Amino acid sequence: MGKRFKISEQPMISLQKELRFLVETHLRFIYDEQSYPDLDHAQLARKLIKIVELDEQCLKPAVHESLWDEQDVLVITYGDSIKKEGEPPLDTLNNFFNKHLADTVNGVHILPFFPYSSDDGFSVIDYTQVNDGLGDWGDIEEIASNFDLMADLVVNHCSSRSRWFDNFKQCKEPGKNYFFECDPSADTSDVVRPRTSPLLREVETLEGKKYVWCTFSHDQVDLNFANPDVLCEMIQIIKLYLDRGVKIFRMDAVAFVWKELGTPCIHHPKTHELVRLMRTLIEHHSPRAIIITETNVPNHENLSYFGNANEAHAVYNFSLPPLLLNALITGSSAHLKAWQMSMPPAQEGTFYFNFIASHDGIGLRPAEGLLQDQEIDTLINTMQSFGARISWRAAQGGLNKAYEINVTLFDALQGTTKGPDKWQIQRFLCAHGIMLALEGIPAIYIHSLVATNNYQEGVELTASNRTINRYKWDADELETQLATEHTHHAKVFEQLKRLISIRRGQQAFHPNATQFTLHLGDQLFGFWRQSIRRDQSIFCIYNVTDDTVTIPLSSINLISLNKWVDLVSGQEYTDLHLDLVLEPYQFVWLTNKIAC
Repeated sequence: MGKRFKISEQPMISLQKELRFLVETHLRFIYDEQSYPDLDHAQLARKLIKIVELDEQCLKPAVHESLWDEQDVLVITYGDSIKKEGEPPLDTLNNFFNKHLADTVNGVHILPFFPYSSDDGFSVIDYTQVNDGLGDWGDIEEIASNFDLMADLVVNHCSSRSRWFDNFKQCKEPGKNYFFECDPSADTSDVVRPRTSPLLREVETLEGKKYVWCTFSHDQVDLNFANPDVLCEMIQIIKLYLDRGVKIFRMDAVAFVWKELGTPCIHHPKTHELVRLMRTLIEHHSPRAIIITETNVPNHENLSYFGNANEAHAVYNFSLPPLLLNALITGSSAHLKAWQMSMPPAQEGTFYFNFIASHDGIGLRPAEGLLQDQEIDTLINTMQSFGARISWRAAQGGLNKAYEINVTLFDALQGTTKGPDKWQIQRFLCAHGIMLALEGIPAIYIHSLVATNNYQEGVELTASNRTINRYKWDADELETQLATEHTHHAKVFEQLKRLISIRRGQQAFHPNATQFTLHLGDQLFGFWRQSIRRDQSIFCIYNVTDDTVTIPLSSINLISLNKWVDLVSGQEYTDLHLDLVLEPYQFVWLTNKIAC
């Protein structure tokens, strides 16, 4: 990732003048003169530019240029998802990646690796340190030297055990005015919540009782970006991460950053402007750096973070996991197909970040408006029968609604609405075959890569549903499982590596290559990809049912003058008057050009 970029030949003085104008324009929108009559926007702009050291040297990024190609594939993992006694987990992780994945993936997302107090890292105590239980900055830099490193920028909140919050309670800086306060009598009924816990937390300070805003939990206290000092702190953190080798910034829970009473306090226009400001500063320092926004919300809201190709470089494709899961357990691609047809191609210079499993769960908000309530209930009931847990959120009217399904993807795909069956591995590979071929860049969760089962014991130990998909592998045990041919871990691992390797060799799988949906009936899910140079086509066709499905090859509109080969099986299709027969969950990548 980040292979091509152009450095402007514009004189440095002119470029810095342009940068100051851009930053000041962002700031005048965020801190409008009516609300901040005494704020010196030009001075604040100069301060931010100095923090990132752009007053000494800055680069102008190319406009609307794709910094990625078909070879980009990431793995998502915690720093201690694989552990070995007597060895820093980050070293263990790096060794595992170098041994098994150096030729398979080129990027790694290490989930929050900072000191924390809860939420497995997302309640950050100190943004500037590496959790000493994982390793140190040297370990992070070593991984960043081998792979494109993606790190979390936890912008919305920090830990109640942080120095900033301790200072808040003691009414001293830095921290005194770093957190969003709210009168408990204020009307917050319009506020969108991702959790069921009370929104406000009562806190004893040296100035008496205060009430702070907690979107996610009372240990995760929301930062107040209405205070420009908080913005300066976050920009300093960004600069630190850039210096340590971070290339991809995952803006965690960014949708909730700006609060204004009387609004839903989600997707505020000033939130979008903050993202644009951070992008401006980041890309003028490192033109190859990438911003990804994490917004687990309905599809149309999620897409808004592309802006006009001037906001996030990428958005998480949050609707894909629940729709794909629904298709594979019901045997119907109808909703998945309808959604894909409605998705606009990512503008040049942007891409979809595709995933089908994560450290959290399978979000249900992104399925709102795409699946009917009864269909969501069926999905939930089926997953619960496979051992899944359900997390809830507070909805309007005092009701609770299902927020996400907590389950490992391997166990989620152990059967259909009819119950468990013998097609678990095939179904699981089919799911990844879809993700790997879709427009965008794929990211595979470490526990999907090695087919981890539900960690029920962990849920009991932590009382957190999300622990079900956060197992910590012993490195030696994992090596044994992967080296033993008959284990499902080894079978899945080798097959996924093979599929990834095939994907990385096809120009038609470029993240921005053309994509059209095929209409082959609900038992099949299909789409056509064409390389940017139009010299390679790939027809991706998937049987999403537990039955054998047969269709005429002529229905796919293959050009008869070309020789067609299935990249997955190697089978050649020379007689286009024959039928294509797909066994349960079998899929083909039919191409007219063998690229590797």
